Amino acid sequence: MALQATHSDATHDDAAERGSRWLAQAGLRPTRQRVSLAALLVGDGHDRHVTAESLYAAARDGGEQVSLATVYNTLRAFCEAGLMQEVTVDGSKSYFDTRMDDHPHFFWEDTSELTDAPAEELEITRLPKAPEGAEIARVDVVIRLRRR
Repeated sequence: MALQATHSDATHDDAAERGSRWLAQAGLRPTRQRVSLAALLVGDGHDRHVTAESLYAAARDGGEQVSLATVYNTLRAFCEAGLMQEVTVDGSKSYFDTRMDDHPHFFWEDTSELTDAPAEELEITRLPKAPEGAEIARVDVVIRLRRR
């Protein structure tokens, strides 16, 4: 789902309020930039997958004066607070997902878009044992798609 800066004052206020509540549930201090980025992420009530670059572009389009480094740091803080999860594709490209339940993803190779895949259709019957002294924290499933 694309990110769009909100333009009407009422819509912006609603999005900022939803973003502030989202931050409060994790105990994060609601700085102006955090609230602005949170409003873009969850202000309309929909889950989304973003890259730091796409969130940065949406913030700038909305008139927010924020650096790309601040966006990266804020996304990391949101992940550490349990508000988002990071999904890495190809070991180098990170997407940040506001949907926190365990679910698989489709990665569209032609557009580099990450979308949710239907979790009810995924079956993992067995995982390898974790090495001595380790435990499995989570399993990420990314299904790569190519259009025909």
